[in-house]
Order: sequence, then C-alpha cells, then structure tokens
Amino acid sequence: MKKHYRTENDCLNCGATLQGPFCHVCGQENLQIKESFGHMMNHAISDYFHFDHKFFHTLKPLFFKPGMLTNEYMAGRRTQYLHPVKMYIFISIVYFLLLFQQKSQLVKVEHRDLTATELNAAVKAVNDNTYIPAYAKKKAVADLYKDNDYLIINKKLVKDTSKKAKAQRDTDETKHGMISATTNDTSYTQYLASQQKLPVAKRDGWFKNYYNKKAFGIRQQKINIKEVIEDGLKHNFPKMMFVLLPLFALILTITFRRNKKFYVEHLIYSFHLHCFIFLFLAILMFIKFVIPDNWDTFTGWLTFAAVLIIFWYIYRSLRVVYNRGRWSTISKMIGMSISYSIVFGFCWLLLLFITIVMAV
Repeated sequence: MKKHYRTENDCLNCGATLQGPFCHVCGQENLQIKESFGHMMNHAISDYFHFDHKFFHTLKPLFFKPGMLTNEYMAGRRTQYLHPVKMYIFISIVYFLLLFQQKSQLVKVEHRDLTATELNAAVKAVNDNTYIPAYAKKKAVADLYKDNDYLIINKKLVKDTSKKAKAQRDTDETKHGMISATTNDTSYTQYLASQQKLPVAKRDGWFKNYYNKKAFGIRQQKINIKEVIEDGLKHNFPKMMFVLLPLFALILTITFRRNKKFYVEHLIYSFHLHCFIFLFLAILMFIKFVIPDNWDTFTGWLTFAAVLIIFWYIYRSLRVVYNRGRWSTISKMIGMSISYSIVFGFCWLLLLFITIVMAV
C-alpha cells in the first residue's frame, strides 16, 4: 500500500527542515496526519514485520558466528540488527517464562505418612502425568517408596480425614512450613510487653526483635514461608540476572584490561552472550518437553552436548571479540568463570536474604 507523505518539508515532531521522507534529527516519518484505517493498519503491520525481520536477521550471527554481533555493533554497523538491550529484554522474558513454567510442573512433596491405597494412587498419578519429565517421575516415585511421603500434583491434595492424619499434618506444617518465634508468647504485643519487664541488659537485641516480629506475623497470617520465599525468588531472579550483566562486564574489563577496550564494549558483549545462552537454553527446554519420557539416555546426552556447546561458544566468542591466542583465551576464560561464580553466589545470597526479609 502506497504511503501518503505531506507536501510540507517541516517535521511535525521537532520542527526541523526535512531533506527527505524521514527527519534527519528525530527520525519521524513525514506522513499525512489524517490517514485511513487501511493505511494505519499497514504502518502497524510494517513496523511489526520490520522488528520481526531484524530479530531473525540477528539470530543467524548470534547462533552461528560467535562474537560477530559485538564487533559489528562496535564498528557502527547496527541498523540491520536488534539493539542488544532490546534483544536481551525480549529473550530473557521468553526464557524465564519457560523456566518457571517448567519448574511449576515438577512434583511438590508434603511429608505425611500414606496408606497403601493412597501410596498406589499417588504413584499412578505421577506415572500418568504427561507434564512431568521422566527423570522427575523416577525421583518422585523413589521418594514415595522410600519415605512414604504424600504427593501433591498440580496443587491437588487428597487428604486423609482421620484424626491421626490431621494431627500429623498439623505437626508437619509447624515443622516444615512455618517459622517459629523464639519465645513462648502467643502474640507480638505480649512479646513486647514481656521484654519491657526485663532489665535493659537482658532484653533481646535489634536483630532478634526484628526476627520475632516477622515470625509472629507469619504465624498469625498462617503463611507458608517456603512458598513465599520460592515465589519471591521466582520474581526477583530475572532482576538479579539483569544486575549481573554490568558486573560480568566489569569482570571482562579487568580480565581483558590489556585490550584497552571501553567498558561499554564489554557490556555489549555481555548482553550478546547472555542472549545466546538464554535462547539456547529455551530451545533445549522445548526439545526436552516434546521428546518421549522414556528417552532418558537421549536426554542425558543432550544435556551433556548442550554444556559443551555453551563452553565452546564462550571460548569462540572471546577469541573473536578480544583477539587472543588459544591458550591465553582458555586461561582467561577459567579465571573469568571463577570470578563470575563468586559474584553470582554473592548476589544469590543477597537476593535470598532480601526475599526472606521482605516475606512479610
């Protein structure tokens, strides 16, 4: 469909004098203000397929030419490829949605003794559930026979209504699901009142006081602290990975300081590398989802091959971007991996601490 351009040569967005159909200052196209529905839909669809074309045009070098996208971006050849940050945001959203969806389909176990009938029914439910991977089924069934645990599948629980079973569930809930306060008081108000009666030297410190406040809140609201922490980690883990990107770039800056590259060059490489890893792992998850459950050997070899491919990709991309020799790249890669593991572990512990503090 033909586009209808304005005859005037002033940009309606910034007022600059135009030298063509696009403004050389802000980039806005000099289209007619009033356009038909067909023209409007045509522009919207064109913009969509323009993104679609750039995305698939970017995938080829991202997968098959490690390091090329970073070199192209730093050389100024950027129009035909997606911007690294935009690409990372899009790919990471897809990856984490698949990752958390897969984890939500795994087996959740609540510790409680089963009757023989319940045990057989639970084992049958596991084996019949097509959403649970084969390796997870084997582990779940083994745990059932070993510990005689009660199995929850897709949040469905068949409860034993006997008094003995109810008492056992209450005990397990207190033991496994709740945080207990470090006091015999039944409310936080009573706890504060009892603290006021004690000499100043014998009162609980700030940290213990804060801990008891959280514990009373959890017990009063009947919150399952394990589920709260898991949900918090699930929502905050993508944010942690985004924070790790500039930290990883800093590690690269220190590791390859003799290359005398700017920090932003290392950051662009960091975005491209994580885009590949996330997209590759997303494809791997999809393959594991569609293959039959009884192909355990194939799944194991597939995982092993995926690890080798990722390590090879990192090695190859480092050589292309930083122009180092084979053994120099390998040694730098080992040191970089150790540093990144330490930073990742620290960020994970910090995330866990923040999640626990913000649980109530």
